[in-house]
This record gives sequence, C-alpha cells and structure tokens, in this order.
Amino acid sequence: EVQLVESGGGLVQPGGSLRLSCAASGFTFDDYAIAWFRQAPGKEREEVICLSSSTGRTRYKEGRFTITADNAESKAYLQISSLKPEDTGVYFCAILIGREYCGDVKEYEYWGQGTQVTVSS
Repeated sequence: EVQLVESGGGLVQPGGSLRLSCAASGFTFDDYAIAWFRQAPGKEREEVICLSSSTGRTRYKEGRFTITADNAESKAYLQISSLKPEDTGVYFCAILIGREYCGDVKEYEYWGQGTQVTVSS
C-alpha cells in the first residue's frame, strides 16, 4: 500500500523558514514525479513545486520554494524561505509513480494527509 506522510509543519513568524518532510512507503522510490501542494482556508489546492526524479527538473510557483528528494530514505522535502502570512495553509505531498513529468492536481493518485503551516507574528 502506497503511503505518504508529511511532517514538519507548525507556527512560524513572517520572514522565517521551514522544512517539511514527506515520507513515502509501499513502493520503490526511484521513478516518480512528486509535488507539494498548498491549500489555504477557503481556497483550492494549488501546486507550489514539483520534482521529476528522472529528469531532475523542478516546476515551482516561486523561488522561495525548494524541493529535494532522498531516494535512499524514500523521503522528499519542501524548504520554504521568507515565509509570508499568505503561505498559511495545509501542505500536502502527492506522487505520480512511474511518471517522468509533473502532472495536474487531478492526476495525482496518492496523497498524504497534510501538515498545517501557519505564518503569523
């Protein structure tokens, strides 16, 4: 069974940084497109960054978001810098197994449960 578990969320002051983790299990973590999405209260889920494991290319919303992956540990990470109050929301990781390119939000079959990030002073 494919599982994704996010962690690392919390309350952060504006201007701070945060690193979220996504631990994957149930499949071989070596050929995938993995993305981080954010869902703010009352808004639709939006992609903030995506990584293709085969090409190493990323697709990102802003330069403040960085994605890395550790295939040996079956983990992916989202680093967010210069946090703003509008970054507040639930952050989800999602994965397309065996896919070379990042997809649309509707294409992702596997999702984590999300981790809350609140940016406030």
